[in-house]
Amino acid sequence: MTLMVSGLYAGLTALLVLALSYKVVKFRRANKIGIGDGDHQGLSVAIRAHGNLIENAPTVLILLVLAEFNGMPMYLVHCLGTAWIVARLLHAIGLNQGKGDYHFGRFYGVLITWIVLLILAVTNIGFFLGL
Repeated sequence: MTLMVSGLYAGLTALLVLALSYKVVKFRRANKIGIGDGDHQGLSVAIRAHGNLIENAPTVLILLVLAEFNGMPMYLVHCLGTAWIVARLLHAIGLNQGKGDYHFGRFYGVLITWIVLLILAVTNIGFFLGL
């Protein structure tokens, strides 16, 4: 069995990690800040956008791989993977455009992330229970 579908979303997630990392590095270089955020609001927001992705990605991607491996239909793996990527893009855009304050992208990005995480968690528990 191959894990090509979940591999696609792991790859897309990695590209998003690189893009958000680049944004942090760009802020650091422009403002000559080596460690921390130097009380720079833009850098603080960029760090959190990157950090939030890094905090959520391992769990979601592991659950996505396990769901695919355990027989989740490919179209559902694609639906959840797409929802995951859209959620993370919404969150990053919303966090940056809202400058850390409320923004619909940030709100819905988190909400969709939690829904994907919940579906994958329940699905994998269901596979274990034979449901």
